[in-house]
Amino acid sequence: MPRDSLFNERIVWQGRPHVPRTPAFLRAIALVAFVVAAISASFAAVIAVALGNGFAAPLAFAVWCVALGLLLIQVPKRWLSGARYLVTDSHVIVKYGPFSRSIERNAISFARIYWQKDVPNVGDLEVVRAVPTGALRRRLRLTLPGLLAPDRVWAIVRGAEALAPVGQGERPVGQRLDEGERIVWSARSRPTARAFLPHGQREWFLLAIAGFLLVAVGRMVGRGLETLTELRPAFVTPGFSFVALAFGMGLAVLLLLAIAGYLLYDAVVRPGLLAKDTQYLVTNKRVLIQRRNEELHLDRTRIIDVIEAPSRDGFRDVFLILDGPRARAVATSGAFGELGRGPHLRPVFESVEDAESVSRILRSRPLPNPA
Repeated sequence: MPRDSLFNERIVWQGRPHVPRTPAFLRAIALVAFVVAAISASFAAVIAVALGNGFAAPLAFAVWCVALGLLLIQVPKRWLSGARYLVTDSHVIVKYGPFSRSIERNAISFARIYWQKDVPNVGDLEVVRAVPTGALRRRLRLTLPGLLAPDRVWAIVRGAEALAPVGQGERPVGQRLDEGERIVWSARSRPTARAFLPHGQREWFLLAIAGFLLVAVGRMVGRGLETLTELRPAFVTPGFSFVALAFGMGLAVLLLLAIAGYLLYDAVVRPGLLAKDTQYLVTNKRVLIQRRNEELHLDRTRIIDVIEAPSRDGFRDVFLILDGPRARAVATSGAFGELGRGPHLRPVFESVEDAESVSRILRSRPLPNPA
């Protein structure tokens, strides 16, 4: 068997991104750069046609924005296309050219899978290690983007490749259990209207930024209309220059309005909608959480205790306390009742009715597979 050059361990699986893709955040920044380029180009046209002054500076800025957008789209894709993933006897390794990151297989607390909507059976695998909370609180995770059958790769990482079915992302997670694995408890999150209220610093911060942008949009609209009214007599006819000026100002307003709208959606609307689509499963081996195209897989042997807490909507939250090598009470799990929800799944059962039953099940030892 081949061995890796980093730890000199036997390689049990290796692969590459099946579909290299630029992350959504960088694609959004590239789109903003293209819109700013269009705004700058329209102002350069106004300066050149109406004023006859030098327009090189705004035009050069527009070209720079276009180049930046193209780089943000192409460079990460080229970078990912050269990535290599390895699973050895003891480690998961991601290599990007001369750079590499790794995580111990026995230190992985849980995994998240993000299925791509437009490419069947392809998604990102993110493995997360539990880290201490408090002063030592930090994130420790490794992402393998663009994998073909990421649930199958996760089965290899956790040593269950002989039991796990062939990856089929279009099927619910409850229909992709290991051989001999069975569901012992299931529930759905039951949020009320309070789920659409901001929780935690992140959502309040996004809401504050959105409010600031909306105020800026209001001021820009008022000042823009005054400016166009004052400049209207300077144009003999509302020709190209006037239209370019109005187009640039309107596009700037629409850009800020779109950013503010997305922040409002991400801080208020999206968490409430996602909470309604969250399903919780407890099997004789694992805890599985599914929400649209996102999944969380957690081995029950990692759970050392659970904490029940009243939810804001009248139900109860169940926080899972995880254990691992040199780590206990994972910070990202909300084990001590953090109010921030965050954009991704955590090992927390939010707003469930039968919290007492699932707590009793999780405190017991995982059931063995039937013979």
